[in-house]
Amino acid sequence: MTYKTVGLIGKPDHTGTQDSLNQLALYLEKRGCRILVEESIIEEMDRGNYQAANLVTIGKEADLAVVIGGDGSMLGAARVLSRFDIHVVGVNRGNLGFLTDIHPDQIEEQLNLLFANESFVEERFLLEVCVYRHEKLKSSNAAMNEVVLHHGKVAHMMEFEVYIDGQFVFSQRSDGLIVSTPTGSTAYSLSAGGPIVVPHLDALTLVPMFPHTLSSRPIVVDSKSTISMRVSKVNSDSLQISCDSHIVLPVLPGDEIRIHKTQDTLRLVHPKGYSYFNVLRNKLSWGSRLY
Repeated sequence: MTYKTVGLIGKPDHTGTQDSLNQLALYLEKRGCRILVEESIIEEMDRGNYQAANLVTIGKEADLAVVIGGDGSMLGAARVLSRFDIHVVGVNRGNLGFLTDIHPDQIEEQLNLLFANESFVEERFLLEVCVYRHEKLKSSNAAMNEVVLHHGKVAHMMEFEVYIDGQFVFSQRSDGLIVSTPTGSTAYSLSAGGPIVVPHLDALTLVPMFPHTLSSRPIVVDSKSTISMRVSKVNSDSLQISCDSHIVLPVLPGDEIRIHKTQDTLRLVHPKGYSYFNVLRNKLSWGSRLY
């Protein structure tokens, strides 16, 4: 794919991000690219006649979006850019960086591979979550990592039932439930004891949070399933649905939460040499080969 228009997206007021933004802009100028800069960070650019744009405009007009920051920056961009036919790559200026491949010291080297088509595209699906009250839709949003039902207060249990494609699965008293995509399997789900799921697997994981039983375990289901959580009326009124820890939707006792896979996918482009298992070893400090 030829990248003629490139969007730059980053975390405002972050020194490392500013350095990478300016380096990227100079690199893209030399390549003759049209450069769109997310409007929240354009004032931080050193120079250049760049066009300010929001995420929707970048999604519509750019061929490639470069997200500078950590996984949180990528997740925020992903919920918008997944609606468009655009390739997305990340420069890691955060901590773990599961979704941001490029090291700041290798920007030109790695982008050279992308512009030479020495790369491959990986599609990651997202989840849509809808909150219903008396069968009427009250709120909805999207998540790339996970959707979490949890209490508004720390260490408060709740009661709810889980259905998959209309079939009753279990009832539970716990701190909540994490419904995770393969992308999110190395995030909150992992810290709660969920399995690591390779990105191309078409599956969802349901991970209970501190269940009040010894027999409750994570379960992996087909991603085409519709997950329904019905909140018991005996709960207090401070329940929430969290999307990627960025967006919070209020939930009242008696509400139903429905979660399903979206038709949209984020098209992550990886430079040649990328390996998911290398990422796991580096980020999670797994052991190397014995020999």
